[in-house]
Amino acid sequence: MNSKNLSRRRFLQGTAGTAAVAAMGMPFLGAQQAFAADLSSQELRTVGLSVTVQDRILADFQKASGVKSVSGKADIFPNTQTELLSGSTAYDCWEIIGERLPSIVKTDLVSPIATANLKNWTGVAESFTKPSPKWDLGAQIVGQIWKDEAQTELYMVPTVYNFDSIGFRPDLVDPEEAALWSSLFDDKFKGKTGLNVDPLIAFGQAIMAMNELKMLDVKNPGNPDAASIQEAAKFLISKKKGGQFRALWGDFGELVNLMASGEMIIADAWQPAVMAVKAQGVPCSYATMKNGYRGWSIGVAGLKSSPNLDAVTAYADFWLSGPPAVAVSEQGYYSPNDKVKSVMSPEKYAFWYEGKPWVGKEERGIKEGDLRDGGSLATRAANVAYWHQWPDQYDLLMQKWDEFLSA
Repeated sequence: MNSKNLSRRRFLQGTAGTAAVAAMGMPFLGAQQAFAADLSSQELRTVGLSVTVQDRILADFQKASGVKSVSGKADIFPNTQTELLSGSTAYDCWEIIGERLPSIVKTDLVSPIATANLKNWTGVAESFTKPSPKWDLGAQIVGQIWKDEAQTELYMVPTVYNFDSIGFRPDLVDPEEAALWSSLFDDKFKGKTGLNVDPLIAFGQAIMAMNELKMLDVKNPGNPDAASIQEAAKFLISKKKGGQFRALWGDFGELVNLMASGEMIIADAWQPAVMAVKAQGVPCSYATMKNGYRGWSIGVAGLKSSPNLDAVTAYADFWLSGPPAVAVSEQGYYSPNDKVKSVMSPEKYAFWYEGKPWVGKEERGIKEGDLRDGGSLATRAANVAYWHQWPDQYDLLMQKWDEFLSA
């Protein structure tokens, strides 16, 4: 069933049933205790962004679960999508971003994960279980991750999420200017801006900028129509030919180095990269966007070709157990599960999730009294312009992206 076709009424009815299943949850106690299957003969081979594919998390999972071996590969989403659609069976799970789920769900590559097998599903944020009236169901994360209306099986178990904005050097860029998507394309910053290489991100941002500049009026920048894609492509190509971008970046280290050196002073950025620049003693901030953030979530999707699907389920459950969320929370991301509150120090949880001042010694460039850029989770979540999603005009968008890259 395509999650875009779920009716809001039926979907909400299913939420109550899911809550009943989730109420039986328990903390992650190791895969042998959580699952009937013995995982000692299973492996975990995962692929995803370096955001979540981290050696320390994989090592902790192996120790907790008893799986025979773990391995992880970090790569950008478009590359992994191409690899899997080309028939690769090198992985057991893809730590995928929700918007790209349709690309592999429709080709029957995903093995859904039952919530009944996730002992830590309790405490998951409502963004993943209850639709908002602000958007159509398929245009928000809750409408992308579920296989069924009753919410019993997940195409993707969410593990992290965030609301992206613009990273900038406050010593070189006015915060008021950085708060506009159109600043990425402002001639004032020509040659010193950065754009992500994921076309589903880049086009949405270009359309947000064109909305601000009154060049377009697109209600949902995550799912533009054909005419809007055509106009956005012209806009992007003209800016590229004019030398607007210092880099089309896809690598975390590249982004950090360019921002820290001052070669790039404003970019659509991952929040951990902003934190990494600050940790070097270089001023760097994450903008509070006047016209809203881009919402997204990454999670574990089991691949049907895998002989290790019990290990994949255990890995997804481990992510929801609390400790893995600490690592990504302290980089600037959020856990979809409230169990992180019980394992983070109260002072750090207050800073990262509640928007309260930093207390204690300086850490990674954060000093006593500092506030998290953008405020609390609740404040940032209330200022989402759109959730990443699979556009109806995907083929056209990719055609135009290729034209942009070739320009």
